[in-house]
Amino acid sequence: MIRDALPIDDALPALIAALRDRGRAVLQAPPGAGKTTRVPLAMLDAGLTGQRILMLEPRRLAARASADRMAQSLGEQTGQTVGYRIRGDSAVSKATRIEVVTEGILTRMIQSDPDLPDVGAVIFDEFHERSLNADLGLALCLEIAGALRDDLILLVMSATLDAAPVAALMDAPVITSEGRAFPVDIRQLDRPLPRRARIEETTAGAVLSALPETSGGVLVFLPGEGEIRRTEALLKPRLPADIQLHTLFGAMPLTAQRAAIRPAETGRKIVLATSIAETSLTIEDIRVVIDAGRARRSRFDPGSGMSRLVTERVSKAEATQRAGRAGRVAPGTCYRLWTKGEDGALPAFAPPEIETADLAPLALDLALWGAGPDTVPLLTRPNPGTYAEAQALLTDLGALDTTGITAHGRKLATLPTHPRLANMLVRAGKPAATLAALLAERDPLPRSAPTDLSLRIEAVADPKTFADRRPWTPDRAAIARIREEAKRLARLSPDAPPMPLPEMAALAYPDRIGQRRKGDQPRYVLSGGKGAVLPEGDALAQAGFLVTTDLDGDPREAKIRQAIQITASEIRAAFPDRVHWAKSCEWSKRDRRVMTRQQERIGAAVLDDRTWPDAPPDAVARAMLDGVRDLGLTISEGARLFLARARLAGNDANLPDHTEAHLMETLEDWLLPHLTGIRDAGQWRRFDILPALKARLDWDQQQRLDRLAPAQFTTPLGRRIPIDYASDPPEISLRIQELFGQTSHPSVGTTPLKVTLLSPAGRPIQTTADIPGFWSGSYADVRKDMRAKYPRHPWPEDPTQADPTLRAKPRGT
Repeated sequence: MIRDALPIDDALPALIAALRDRGRAVLQAPPGAGKTTRVPLAMLDAGLTGQRILMLEPRRLAARASADRMAQSLGEQTGQTVGYRIRGDSAVSKATRIEVVTEGILTRMIQSDPDLPDVGAVIFDEFHERSLNADLGLALCLEIAGALRDDLILLVMSATLDAAPVAALMDAPVITSEGRAFPVDIRQLDRPLPRRARIEETTAGAVLSALPETSGGVLVFLPGEGEIRRTEALLKPRLPADIQLHTLFGAMPLTAQRAAIRPAETGRKIVLATSIAETSLTIEDIRVVIDAGRARRSRFDPGSGMSRLVTERVSKAEATQRAGRAGRVAPGTCYRLWTKGEDGALPAFAPPEIETADLAPLALDLALWGAGPDTVPLLTRPNPGTYAEAQALLTDLGALDTTGITAHGRKLATLPTHPRLANMLVRAGKPAATLAALLAERDPLPRSAPTDLSLRIEAVADPKTFADRRPWTPDRAAIARIREEAKRLARLSPDAPPMPLPEMAALAYPDRIGQRRKGDQPRYVLSGGKGAVLPEGDALAQAGFLVTTDLDGDPREAKIRQAIQITASEIRAAFPDRVHWAKSCEWSKRDRRVMTRQQERIGAAVLDDRTWPDAPPDAVARAMLDGVRDLGLTISEGARLFLARARLAGNDANLPDHTEAHLMETLEDWLLPHLTGIRDAGQWRRFDILPALKARLDWDQQQRLDRLAPAQFTTPLGRRIPIDYASDPPEISLRIQELFGQTSHPSVGTTPLKVTLLSPAGRPIQTTADIPGFWSGSYADVRKDMRAKYPRHPWPEDPTQADPTLRAKPRGT
């Protein structure tokens, strides 16, 4: 059959030669070059393989549309030479030689039959989108080609990909098609849009402004179905009668999608589309592009524990591709709803999905393959921390153990949904299909609705009755998608007896079972260890236990957006092997005491809590150590003096470190044996640590300490008085008469003591570090003053020759 010439045709001979010679290649061709529909047919015509040619597309709509276009060019019905297989739909036959599939289907094919029988070539179209499934699919195909199928032809095709890294990974040549494009006049805003501007109103206004100053079809890029529907509602009553208005997004009927792609029968047409229209699809008659500058991307959502579509700014590469759609058939115009100054803030490319998405599905697929992320040829390696979290979740679900994937994990891998939901479907069967579909879809109720998950199930079951009885209007498009997906999942799931809804939810979220904390606020500790809080006034605020199926992702204390009440008995029924009794002996900072409990637990959530009256004394003492770390050391006067002596003697006496920091670090070594019977802050305040400190020293160390830093000073009268080592230098205080006859200064070892001399009334009269100097110096003045105040006490002219005394002179002398 004769086909219209396309830009890609000039590159086809070199591409076919490379594939025939090397068995693999990377093809770079701009949007509109014709690679999606021309290359598979050229490979078929060249007889490169006698087996099927498999082409991967990132989106269902593109897969179906490209198969339809290739079949049409052959003059056949789809499903004959060219067919497709996508989630929930297929058109293939025994005669099919080219099969267009979505990317996840290839992974399932490889996992079920690794040598890919009947497949001779695999084409990765639009690889620049760097989806997780495409990266994994290419890595697995490279392993298969290297170990099982050296005849397997591999081709990567892309519009904007940096080809060098993928060509190096594949050890393949790069073939480039220059394409063909007409000039496009780029028009941008003079000033940035207000922060509160609604994207639908701005876009609708831009469409109405562009119509009178342009001709031809108009392609409008919006991030998602919601924005498309709202923009459509704004435009419909304001458009001329001869303008056809179409919408184009993935979750719409095939007939409506085909109508949007076909040329307008009369007048002009406007197509409101998602990024699905950037590549792969050819929309006839487009001369004008209006780009709202936003795109939906798959991002890991910590709140839901799965990937969600989020709205982000487009990349420069995406903006370029969108603008190019206006220059496919003639010179065109592109209206960008942002300023030239804002171009600099746009990223060059969208990040690979492996850097941003939930990695649990990847971890499960690699475990099933028997490999790790470092042993397969991935173009981008996943973050090790994020990957480890994904593996931890799979272990929690029972899909992995220390030896690798489990039998249960193999069952999860057969279901085309997130491992959380697959776990629920395998264990709860077909009755869980509706809940699985609901949890995979965005919330069908508005944000003003309460958190109760059962309300969503009620809305899915009967949206009309729900809207009549409840003040919240369900999103009918979301409800329709949930119902359709539930039917598909039910077909793939095993039969099982009915199970309460809360138990089903717990199977998907074993790490999100929440136990209400004490207090007025509805705060919960989740079984995975994190905290969560319900909105004020929510109907579930008094629930003792919840399963939280959606959180706002706050790492400190997440706000619960969706949950369902569950009972302790339902938790036990759902997890008979994971609920267990644990005894705990822990210090409570709040109660300032050791708490001994027997608790029935699932993770960090406590189902039942009782006292543990016969906790071992050693366990109580060890818990009290944490209390000491919390409260700090209680140091009596005797302990204070002992520590000061030990610190002074220090290295000379070869003693242990007696600094407070070291004592706190080594509590278990020296304090633990002495803590028996101590279990609260009051008892600790009354506890004297001096015996425990002394016990740190052996007999020789104690003797050295007494010699180098004696606890007492012996006066000339033979009286022992304590030395205060907390002073620097150490200090003694005694009455002046008690030192009469002392001709040398008191000292400890080589350290002179600070001596405070007291009056007969015990009041300080002089502090000195030189007793001989005091006697020969200022004593005379002190004597004169003291004789007048204390005439009955001896005040000799030469105290060095007097006898020490504590007595006053007899009366009358």
